[in-house]
Amino acid sequence: PGKRVGIVGIGGLGHVGVKISSALGAETYAITTSPDKAVDAKRLGAAGAILSTDKAAMTAAGRKFDLLVDTIPYNHELHPLFSILKRDGVLVIVGALTPKMNEVNHGEMVGQRLSLAGSCIGGMAETQEVVDFCAAHKIVADANVIPIQKVNEAMNRVVAKDVRYRFVIDLASLKKEKA
Repeated sequence: PGKRVGIVGIGGLGHVGVKISSALGAETYAITTSPDKAVDAKRLGAAGAILSTDKAAMTAAGRKFDLLVDTIPYNHELHPLFSILKRDGVLVIVGALTPKMNEVNHGEMVGQRLSLAGSCIGGMAETQEVVDFCAAHKIVADANVIPIQKVNEAMNRVVAKDVRYRFVIDLASLKKEKA
């Protein structure tokens, strides 16, 4: 409570991040490149959404965020994100699957006393704490259950950013495949 948090990338991980941040009492915003996901932000619990591709919207966001949680799993520019962090703000990268990110503007980091951090999944105790919190607040991932036979179609939709928000394979469909 009392913190302004931005969840960057409203996909499989980010949409749950919005739900958790909101449930923790933070003033939460979805930061996305997809206008249609910006519409979903309120349903997920966000106070609002910011289109990161809209320079005017990013400028209007100012230096107001205490924390940004970056869930984007591929290489992207970090500079626009630093520009919306307030002094002593922190950008935490949790979705990095790309081995190398773009260069960081160290001058801006030093001038605003910004921190860049990374985080991976916690241990068993931390994971259980999150599962218990989600259960207590009825937080679940928005998922589409598909048969294994549609996995290629699902992958094409992932690449096209046409997923709301997770695909889950129905393992019972494996028996149908063997028969």
